[in-house]
Amino acid sequence: MSVNPSVPFAPMGPPPLPPGWTEHIGPAGQPYYYNAQTNESTYVRPLPAFAVLPPGFAAPGAVPQKKKKEKPLVKTPIPGTEWLRVKTTEGNVFYTHKVKKESVWTVPEEIRDAVQALEEDEAAEQARGERDASERIAKDAEAARMREIERIKMEVQDIVGKRKAEEGVPVDEVIISKKARVEEDEEDEEDSEDGDESEEEDWQREAAAQLAAEAEVEKKKQEEESLRQEEEARQTKEQAEKGARQLNMPDRVDLSIDEAKALFKTLLREKNVNPLHPWDSSLPLFISDPRYVLLPSVSARREAFDEYCRERAREIRQSQVKKEKEALSPKEEFERLLKDEVKSTRTSWTEWRRQWKKDRRFFGWGRDDREREKRFRDYLKELGEAKRAAAQKAEANFFALLKQSEIATPGAVWKDVKRKVSDDPRYDAVGSSSLREELFNSYLKAHGSSSTPETTDRNDTDKETGEIDEEERERKRQEKKVRAVKEREEKVKAERSKVEADIGRSRMGLNKEEGELEFRTMLTDAIRDPQVTWDAVLPQLKTDPRFTHSPLPVNQQLHLFHAHIAALRSKYLTSVHALFASHASSLATPFTDLPVSSLLSSLPASKLGFNINMLEHEYEKWQRERTHEARLAFDQMLTENAFVEFWGRLGKIGGKGVDEGIKVDDLGEDAEEGQVDMKALAKSVDLKEIVKVLKNDRRYLLFDHVPEQRERWLRDYLAQLSAPKLSVHVS
Repeated sequence: MSVNPSVPFAPMGPPPLPPGWTEHIGPAGQPYYYNAQTNESTYVRPLPAFAVLPPGFAAPGAVPQKKKKEKPLVKTPIPGTEWLRVKTTEGNVFYTHKVKKESVWTVPEEIRDAVQALEEDEAAEQARGERDASERIAKDAEAARMREIERIKMEVQDIVGKRKAEEGVPVDEVIISKKARVEEDEEDEEDSEDGDESEEEDWQREAAAQLAAEAEVEKKKQEEESLRQEEEARQTKEQAEKGARQLNMPDRVDLSIDEAKALFKTLLREKNVNPLHPWDSSLPLFISDPRYVLLPSVSARREAFDEYCRERAREIRQSQVKKEKEALSPKEEFERLLKDEVKSTRTSWTEWRRQWKKDRRFFGWGRDDREREKRFRDYLKELGEAKRAAAQKAEANFFALLKQSEIATPGAVWKDVKRKVSDDPRYDAVGSSSLREELFNSYLKAHGSSSTPETTDRNDTDKETGEIDEEERERKRQEKKVRAVKEREEKVKAERSKVEADIGRSRMGLNKEEGELEFRTMLTDAIRDPQVTWDAVLPQLKTDPRFTHSPLPVNQQLHLFHAHIAALRSKYLTSVHALFASHASSLATPFTDLPVSSLLSSLPASKLGFNINMLEHEYEKWQRERTHEARLAFDQMLTENAFVEFWGRLGKIGGKGVDEGIKVDDLGEDAEEGQVDMKALAKSVDLKEIVKVLKNDRRYLLFDHVPEQRERWLRDYLAQLSAPKLSVHVS
């Protein structure tokens, strides 16, 4: 290659900026670059994209490269349709249907309006974006201009300050001031000269201090300027290094499949992807991460995603199992459930089980419901005993309260006593007001008091004091106390027997219901032959524990057995009727036309134990029922047919309408006479016309084997029709 020495060498200028980038000058005079579309700014000059050469162009001596396959780049759903607009990597546009899986390069007619509306919306959106970008550029330019103005003002102020410091105070002004002072103080010349010398010394000291302060300020400004320039240089260097790293970033990283899969799973863990969510819904969480493209294909990524989901789900299950193991044991959980939810001894096991049977604390302990019910009953007993102990303690505390208050004296009234002790907690511990009054009366009786009038009590007391000594009174007092305690025990015992009776009745009802369900299950498992009898199957049933432990009486067991046998027979008879229907399509098919041998050898007939006579009898019974249903359907067909009903009723009219016929104008242009006799017209519609209307109905065709009888049914139906009710129109 030869170079012409006469042509001077011209240095190459910088490459042009890519579309969308603009160059600006910063406050320090350094250029920077701004993209209005992405709002991105940088000190590194962006490189332009390489021009796309024509397909047939190739540099001399260059090895031709294989053309890249055109692929979809952007998919945009078209609103209101099942179509997608797809832009390819080469800039082409085609349209594809999501359901039919077909693609076309031209706009289909059915979506032309929708595509036009979409393009208008996109154009409007792009115009708004460009307008916003231009406004942002204008604002940025205005802000940069204002910052530049402020910088220039600061520099001018600095220069003016420096010049003032260098020039100092003019000599003319000092001389003039001295002349003015001499003119003013001519009489005192010596004193004024001494004052002028001292004033000039003060001015020199002030000027020196001002110069020193200005020098200090200038030094600080220079230091700040140098720091700012160093900071800008450092930022420029970092931006340049970042741009260099971006420009020199390799297209792909060489990793093995296992390493790439491990990094992909790490990405999924960092994003905390839910293992129960599918691939499509989880994809937006991590598709923008660079580690997404480490695996070479979508199938490899989905395979790694599935492995992550399995591993993560296994970890979650193991952690849950570990937490459950660390929690309380199942028996303790069941006990806590009883303690928290069973508050009354009247709680029913059936209701409580129905409420908590889906709770893990309920079904997590015990082999079956019997064991759980036994523990439930025991807990009810414990709860009752605890309540009785609490009630006894409350009564004892109430007696102690009455004793300590010393107001339960002979002749005291409960209403007055109640007002004085109602604030004490021992009063509230006794839950019932009637029980408090009863305990109060018992206390008075135990202490030798009664509710008789005060005069009677005083007389009795005086009499006892005179006749009985102290020991006798103590003995009687103890007897009364024991008697009151016995009365209380009898009352508690009666209440307890009542509660136990209620529990026994609820238990019997539950046992009966569960026993009936178990007995039905046993019959379903053990009996599948519809011909078996109770006596024949009884030895077999006695070997089953569900029969021997059944709480049901014998008559109910027999009732359930016969109901089960009837259900089995009905099931097999339905199958036999289905076989009849498959071989006898007509109502006239005789029994001899059926494949009797194959029907007898079929499973339903053999299970029912049918012979030829029994099978024939069942067939005739089935045909009778079938004929009866077809006859009802035939009558319903006649009732539903409007043609038959109209002309059948019209034939019952006497004369011509009411008084005359129907005018020709009412019938149309085809009428020839002036009037038409509707009765004659109805009689012209004979049975053949009606048969033509009905012959296409399946319910009519079923009786083709008895046409005379079918015709008789039709005539009978027409005969029982009544004439229509005539309406009179008043003009």
